[in-house]
Amino acid sequence: MNNDFYNQGLEKAKQQDYPGAIEEFSRALKLTPYSAEAYLQRGLAYYDSGAILPAVSDYTEAIKLNSESVEAYYCRALARVALKNLPGALEDVEQAIRLNINYAAAYSLRGTVQRKQGYIQNAIASFKKAAELYLQQKDTENCRLCLERIKQLQPPEKPSLQQKTPPIAPIKSVNEYFTQLLDKAEKGDTREAIADLNWILRADPQDAQAYCCRGVVRCKMGNYREAIADFNQALQLNFQDVAVYRNRGKARSLLGDHQGAIADFKQAIEMQPEDTLTYVARGNTYRAMGNYLGAIQDYGKALQIKPNDAQAYYNRGVTYTFLEEMQNAVEDYQRAASIFCEQQDWENYQQAQDSLKQIQTSVPEYKKQKSNLLRQKLLRLVGGYWEIAQRLIQQQKDYRPGMSEEWYLQKVLDDLERDRDR
Repeated sequence: MNNDFYNQGLEKAKQQDYPGAIEEFSRALKLTPYSAEAYLQRGLAYYDSGAILPAVSDYTEAIKLNSESVEAYYCRALARVALKNLPGALEDVEQAIRLNINYAAAYSLRGTVQRKQGYIQNAIASFKKAAELYLQQKDTENCRLCLERIKQLQPPEKPSLQQKTPPIAPIKSVNEYFTQLLDKAEKGDTREAIADLNWILRADPQDAQAYCCRGVVRCKMGNYREAIADFNQALQLNFQDVAVYRNRGKARSLLGDHQGAIADFKQAIEMQPEDTLTYVARGNTYRAMGNYLGAIQDYGKALQIKPNDAQAYYNRGVTYTFLEEMQNAVEDYQRAASIFCEQQDWENYQQAQDSLKQIQTSVPEYKKQKSNLLRQKLLRLVGGYWEIAQRLIQQQKDYRPGMSEEWYLQKVLDDLERDRDR
């Protein structure tokens, strides 16, 4: 592309002056707005500067202008991996391979995406193909890296009948263990994490930490009953750790055993009173039970300990919507979205934004403020259980139909306060 601004952008990108490069490429696009190459290079500058979403946007424009751009598909796949959009990344890298079947880097990236999705055999095949192509191209370093990845993915050889199974070296600390195993699950490699843990437990069925960790991974997979069985086994082996009770509580709550979950959370808090994850989890269970005040108190406790806990803000916002305290919900959603954005947690950021938008479109100007105050007062009088309040309101509606919602709220309040003063 013969354009001074474009050439200056390339030079600044080489010097790692990415803001300067972006500025030059933008000037180039003003002169030649249909330049796929300028969009691609600006996308690379955005990506290298850490601005992933603008990079994806520029790669997309490059593809619209040149649907045969192998590099644009490959670069967008890389960016989508950074955004944890694994299906989109896989789609892009497959297209890059269709356009160039000898693109070694694309096969390697496909292996990485497949590994993150838990498709280990497919990942091994992709890394093997990449290694073969790198070898043909005499790129020994990248070939070696692919071979190392294959070795990491392949399970250890089973000992023969004549061999004695070597003992498993104990994990030095629970944190180290969780960092290694749960990091795989967090990245989507749940199948790989389970495979690793199953291997350890076959070699040492008394490894309580492995049971605990497998329970956490099974929770992430939605296998709650199997997870509870693992947590129970860990406790039987005397592995007393806050993570066991907290995660068993989550699993029990999701299966509808709210009282059992509360008991587990209580035990976890006694063991570690400053564990914000437990307060948020117990708050979620209280909300599921209809005890909205109890939930709000737990989210508030978590925020006292960790003022930037985005999950606490978000879940408290959800609870406020049940109470129709829309202004409080909006403030919590906004705070959660801001923190998620700072953490570059785009999935949760979008969820918070969607929740905020839903309020703004369905409840303009956050109406019913007077009714909300009456609801809050009534909720406190019935100990935080809105189901009780609803039954009392329905009784009044059955006895005196046709009155306004505020009238019923006030009538129930008056009756409760009169009975309390007797």
